[in-house]
Amino acid sequence: MNIPQSSPAPPPDPLARLRSEGDVNLSPHRRSWSAGHIGAATRAVLDADAAQFLHQSLSTPCLNALSGASGAWIEDREGRRYLDFHGNNVHQVGFAHPRVVAAIKQQLDTLSFCTRRYTCEVAIELARRLAEIAPGDLNRVLFAPGGTSAIGMALKLARVATGRFKFVSMWDSFHGASLDAISVGGEAVFRQGIGPLLPGCEHVPPPEPSRCPFRCGHQCSLACADYIEYVLEKEGDVAAVIGETVRCTPFIPPPDYWKRIRAACDRHGALLILDEIPIGLGRTGRLFACEHYDVVPDILVLGKGLGGGIMPLAAMIARESLNVATHTALGHYTHEKNPVACAAGLATLDILRDERLPENAARLGERAMARLREIQRRHPLIGDVRGKGLLLGVELQRRDASGVRPATDEAERVMYGALSRGLNFKVTMGNILTLTPALTLTEAELDEALDILEACIAEVG
Repeated sequence: MNIPQSSPAPPPDPLARLRSEGDVNLSPHRRSWSAGHIGAATRAVLDADAAQFLHQSLSTPCLNALSGASGAWIEDREGRRYLDFHGNNVHQVGFAHPRVVAAIKQQLDTLSFCTRRYTCEVAIELARRLAEIAPGDLNRVLFAPGGTSAIGMALKLARVATGRFKFVSMWDSFHGASLDAISVGGEAVFRQGIGPLLPGCEHVPPPEPSRCPFRCGHQCSLACADYIEYVLEKEGDVAAVIGETVRCTPFIPPPDYWKRIRAACDRHGALLILDEIPIGLGRTGRLFACEHYDVVPDILVLGKGLGGGIMPLAAMIARESLNVATHTALGHYTHEKNPVACAAGLATLDILRDERLPENAARLGERAMARLREIQRRHPLIGDVRGKGLLLGVELQRRDASGVRPATDEAERVMYGALSRGLNFKVTMGNILTLTPALTLTEAELDEALDILEACIAEVG
């Protein structure tokens, strides 16, 4: 397979390898924003936080301190309100949805905890509901207190079920921060300097046109999917391919991408694990993102929003034929069947259905994409806009005598300018404005956010 040589690259951004998952603490724009917006009382809280917690990139020391979160909005200690187009992707039903809060309170009054070796009806009902709405024949469930733990269970189940230990995953992917998850993940900020990782983890190029080593451009040949089959064939003993159905940056795979990988897995005896922790439960305009691709994985992993934006909760959903690990422990987590978390999960599923939030995400996503394309035509700083439902991305690019390159400095200036005007989002891969609002968002709130975004792009551009 020939890979054409690219033109000489521009000088690298010294922070580029750290920016993939978000803005980093070292940013001078972050310091500048804080100097102009953080008062003495909030500074005291941030200093106390920094004194207590271990410091790490992307979080501690923190940017700001919150006093409230409701619906599509967050509020800081100084009374400023922000439309939250970030939300760590937990706010599909918005923050503090009254039905989730009520379900949690009611459950606390009846059964607050379920000790190991026992079960409870609310956990069984949530598992039943997930099996009922999951795509295809996925019907066996395990819960975990977080998405990273659910990914770990999926990896162990794949090994047990296939008798193999290797995995194929994508560079630049994110599946969690534990050692096994970063082994299959592909982001430098989590992997570099950590030392030996899980053996048998092979990485391949992701389906991202701007970073594709096969140089397909807009005439995609699905060479990246074919390369996965090439690796499956040459390795011969891969337990599973694991990938994010849609990278929450976002990058949108071509329509036949996952079908081709599904077929390759079937031919070579590998399982297909799809990670929908940040994007499942309606964000893309369908309840599950894999429905856009007409593909059913062997294992589907959910998390983040499953707990209604309040309780930590994740789930692994697998085919009946993978119920083969009775001799070992895949999870065995203390809070595996936590009744309060499961009550929040049941309320979340009810809200998604009753308020038709996937449909709202699809409708508002179309409105947002139309508006973003208009903004793109007016502002050459925007190189690309893309999205599915309320998973939206605006890629900023510089164009000068040396060619086209990521506009990382401009992206951070836009982000902090938006914060100053009341819009919160994150930048991923250094130059992609990633917009993931609550699915309860209204048209008026969407328009307000996009007005702010355009004003900031115009100012920076």
